[in-house]
Order: sequence, then C-alpha cells, then structure tokens
Amino acid sequence: MYCVRRVSDDIYWVGGSDRRISLFENIFPVPRGVSYNSYLIMDEKTVLLDTVDHSISRQFIENITHVLKGRKLDYIVVNHMEPDHCAVIGDIILRYPDVKVIGNAKTFQMIDQFFGDMKYDPVVVKEGDTFNTGRHNLNFVMAPMVHWPETMVTFDDVTGTLFSADAFGTFGALDGTIFADEVDFDRDWLDDARRYYTNIVGKYGAQVQTVLKKAANLDIKMICPLHGPIWRENLGYIIEKYDKWSKYEPEEKGVVIAYASMYGNTENMANVLANILAEKGIKNIRVYDVSNTHVSQLVSESFKYSNIVLASPTYNGGVYPIMENFIADIKALNLQNRDIAVMDNGTWAVTAGKFIVNKINEMKNMRVIEKIFSVKSAMDESQYEEINEFAEMIISSLNN
Repeated sequence: MYCVRRVSDDIYWVGGSDRRISLFENIFPVPRGVSYNSYLIMDEKTVLLDTVDHSISRQFIENITHVLKGRKLDYIVVNHMEPDHCAVIGDIILRYPDVKVIGNAKTFQMIDQFFGDMKYDPVVVKEGDTFNTGRHNLNFVMAPMVHWPETMVTFDDVTGTLFSADAFGTFGALDGTIFADEVDFDRDWLDDARRYYTNIVGKYGAQVQTVLKKAANLDIKMICPLHGPIWRENLGYIIEKYDKWSKYEPEEKGVVIAYASMYGNTENMANVLANILAEKGIKNIRVYDVSNTHVSQLVSESFKYSNIVLASPTYNGGVYPIMENFIADIKALNLQNRDIAVMDNGTWAVTAGKFIVNKINEMKNMRVIEKIFSVKSAMDESQYEEINEFAEMIISSLNN
C-alpha cells in the first residue's frame, strides 16, 4: 500500500525508509537505517524529483502510482546520480515511456554509464536555466562535488522550496515524522547529520561554501534533502551547521582522546589524562578506543570538537595500524583548524609519536602541541607531574 505525505499543496514526499540496511555505502554503520527521499510535483506538468534505492523500489512505485492517480508522469529531474537516488530511473522510464529526463550534461554521461543503451528523452539544463511546470518555476543551480561532479540542486522560486540533493541530509530512517520540526533534531538527529556530512561530504568544504553562497541569494523557505527530515522551520539552524562544518570550524571547545591500546597500558595513559583534565575543570571530554569505535564516529567527533589527543603504541617501529588508518581518514576528509596533542608508548623503542606528528603536519592548518608525552611499557607515579604539565598545555590551547 502507498505511504506518502504532503509537503505542500501540490508537492508530495513519495520516498521511503530502509531499516534493514546495516552499512550505508557498505561502509558506515546505520543502526537507525536510512531514508531515501523523492518528491513529486502535481502541477499542470507532473515532475518527479529524483528516485530511490532499489531496496525500497516497490514502495516507491506504489507511492508514485497513488499520487498520480492515473495521470502520466511528464518529467524526472535528476539532481544526483548516486545509485541510492538513481537506481529506479530505468523502472520509471519503463512504466512511463513518454517521460522526459531533466539533468545537466554530466548527469546524462552517468545515466549512460549506469543504464547502457536505455532509450529516454533527455532535457539538458545548465546553471541558471529555469523550467515552468504551471504554478511552479524551477531554477537549476549546479553544485559540483557536493559531493559528485554532476550534482545540482533545484529551487522553486514560487514556494521557496530547495530540493537540495544530498546536502542537508542525514542518516536515519523516518518514523512518519518527515519534517525536522516534528522531531527533536538536536537530541535525536544532529549526531547522525554530522556523521553523514563529515564522512560523505566532508572533503569538499570549499565546494559546499560555494553552494552556500549561491543559496544565500535565494529566498529559501523549505529544504527538501534526499536523506532525512525536511526543513520548513528554523532553516538557519542547519545552514549554520553546514557553514561551520564546511569551514572546518569546531562546533564546540572540547577534547577528543582517541587511543589505541594492545594490552591496556596506552589506554591507562588516556584515562589518566582524561581524569586530570576533568579535575582541572574541563567538561567536554570524549575518550574513544579506535579499535572498538567505528572510524565514522571518530571522524564526526573530530569535526565537532576543537582539540584532539592521539595516543598510540609503537607497532613495527611505526604507528599502530588502526590509529594510522584513522589519521589517514581525517587527512583524506580535509579536517583542519584543530589543536593536536600526541601520546605514545613502546617497550624497546618509543617512535609512534614522531610518525603521528609528521602525518598531522602534512594536513592543513593543524596546530600540534610541541611536547609528546611518551611512556616506556607502562606509566608509573614518577610521570604524574609530566602528564599534569601535558594536560596544562592542552588546556592552554583549548582556552586560546
């Protein structure tokens, strides 16, 4: 049976949610599932904005059939060609062979790559082009590398609705409440929104800034993303988050302590440091074992907080592999503007710290606290004053 909601007078949400999925893009854990949003404009011309993943294709077809009520589908606008949004294009064209497909030049290159010699009627648009559906006037804004090269967004200047592709999306299935004002977003959704942005789009902060500058010239009253809740109130909240994330500015002052530990001694260093910081009045402290915390969560927390402590044992003369992978990830995602402190451990050679510092120094705008706190095998009381001074250096950088 159909499962749809009205977004406005003649715009319908016709997407759905997948709660069976465990890994988004077969990488990122999604314990709350994910939604695939699609929108249908019922005007003089009927227009579908994006499709969905194969996993919910049956529900999607039932939704479209119900809303159309026997009318033909005139157009599909393809804002983004990633398979979780384009997978059902072929099925739609088979059902509605007269439908015209609206996209930019790169869109059609990718359609041909995914669907081979499928026959369809293309309508190529570029930056600034418009399309009138009757009551609605759609404006096409190119958003390359947010986060694929063909990505664009569609703005209806009559209702102020921005169909924003993957921008402003989040992990998490929708529970009937498709609007952000129907949920406690800050409590229940913000962490997933941050984890989604930082891991999926995070590398492309400069490109996001470009699109935000374009959006600033639009009278946006509603944001309809391809994942997660729709924004029709308090749009400044989510736009401000995207502005901060894409500038690589921390949301909060706080300390993330990410440690790797084989036998518990490096873990003890991390715990002692956390205790000292707390005793000195620091409240925003998060401690993570990199071996037991998914890297997407570590990345998200690194984007959230201002200070990061990396603690690693020496392994084969270098950095513990999982810690090395985490550092490679934050580098690949272009994390910047953080204060980094380093702790290391080793029994016959304590060398992990210098390798970590070298890797951090390859990143942009990262400030590394000069002193490395090092332990040979296990901490003892003789090092308490030293780690206390190390904590003071972190606090000083935090306050600055």
